Amino acid sequence: MNAKNILYCGICSFPPEYCEFGLSFNRCKQWLSENNSELFNQLYSDEALANATSTLSLEKEEKISKDLLKKQQKEEARVERELAKKLQSKVTIKRIERNKRKHIISITGLEVFDIELKKLSKTFSSKFATGCSISKTADKKDEILVQGDLSDEAKVFIENLLKEKGLNEVKVEQIDDKKIKKKAAATGAPA
Repeated sequence: MNAKNILYCGICSFPPEYCEFGLSFNRCKQWLSENNSELFNQLYSDEALANATSTLSLEKEEKISKDLLKKQQKEEARVERELAKKLQSKVTIKRIERNKRKHIISITGLEVFDIELKKLSKTFSSKFATGCSISKTADKKDEILVQGDLSDEAKVFIENLLKEKGLNEVKVEQIDDKKIKKKAAATGAPA
């Protein structure tokens, strides 16, 4: 076997191909031009630099296009997951009895659909001429509370709002939540 003869830089002691990673690159180039002009022309001539940068750009361009394609695929997958999550969610309109004839409705499940609840609350207030507020449920989710028995009107309004966003398949569910009446025997009052 023939032993390979390797030239080392007299300035930084790296092989000349790696001098650019050292601290004294300009002095290394000058040393190489004085001691080995053939290798200097091979590494640092205009043609060699143009070839090196053109292949570097092609490699970088390929890498950038691969990264861009990967990011686009991730974004598409994220959008699909969000759409599936939206289609699986449901909006709940719960009618809650406060007194015998007084009701409020609680609307939950809208935060998934990127609907600004504050604006929707104001819309309900003006459209139905009633009091409306936003509060948190026990499980820390936002809900809209509307005074009055407007569950049917609210259901129609929310279904139309979701249709505008292209979410026709979302389920809007109405629930009637009545207070449990105390039995006369438990309170000791006559029936």
